Amino acid sequence: MDQLIKLVSDKVGISEAQAKQAVEVVVGYLKDSLPEPFAGQLDGILSGDVSGLTGMAGDLGKLFG
Repeated sequence: MDQLIKLVSDKVGISEAQAKQAVEVVVGYLKDSLPEPFAGQLDGILSGDVSGLTGMAGDLGKLFG
């Protein structure tokens, strides 16, 4: 998540503290809004663990299936 915070800070021109706050708001919104299989994998993906993306792709297929 640190990379995302740095990216937001650089692109928008705000401090890293402000970017962290903005990213936390968006991540919280996504966790509350996404179906459970996706919300549960969000933390792992944000920490750099992309192994959950395979399972997420399968879940997306079932969702739209």
